Amino acid sequence: MAKQQKLTARTRLEIGRSAVNKIKQQGLIPAVVYGGKDKPINLSLSAREMSNVLARATSEHFLVDLEIAEDGGTTKRLALVQEVQHDPLRGDVLHVDFHAVKADEMLHAEIPVETIGEASGVKNFGGILEISVHAIEVECLPKDLPDLITIDVSALNVGEGIHVKDIQFPAGVTARADGDLTVVRVAAPTVEAEPVAAVEAAEPEVLKEKKEEPAAAGAAAPAKGGAPAKPADKK
Repeated sequence: MAKQQKLTARTRLEIGRSAVNKIKQQGLIPAVVYGGKDKPINLSLSAREMSNVLARATSEHFLVDLEIAEDGGTTKRLALVQEVQHDPLRGDVLHVDFHAVKADEMLHAEIPVETIGEASGVKNFGGILEISVHAIEVECLPKDLPDLITIDVSALNVGEGIHVKDIQFPAGVTARADGDLTVVRVAAPTVEAEPVAAVEAAEPEVLKEKKEEPAAAGAAAPAKGGAPAKPADKK
């Protein structure tokens, strides 16, 4: 089960780009919490506190005990971190979406996959472990939400794999993915072809037409269509 982390926030009335830039200058992050029958609430969070919470989490989909301060007092809400937007260059958190949940209602979340052990096909036959699915969407009550989905790959040989339906999920947790979906498999080792020596192309033989030798002096040319003519008798 995932341990719920505590996070403080304040409601904010100002929205828009200028308002967001203003709270960022104060070391805060814009956020929103929605879900249930209540209207979405715009929030601001401490950037440092949110970074610390993310550093302790195994994924970006986890439960928090959200303590929201407002003018009329403080309210507490159980919420799932639904989405965290990061700056593509610096990695800073730009915005956070929370989804309010109830302790007695089912929730959906993507849980990361972790493999343990060394596959027999990798260890003994040089196979390659391929992880096709890095997170699986599950359905469960908040109290049953796991941190990780752990898969033991020790018994896998070359050509074998583990599908969603093969995974033993924690009690109260159901996968929402296709049961036949391959999560991890051991592929055959890659065989490198030996380099073929370059064969030097032989130059094509040039056939030269054979020149006819000149006839000997005094020899008569052969008669057309017959045997060669005899030399004339000398008188």
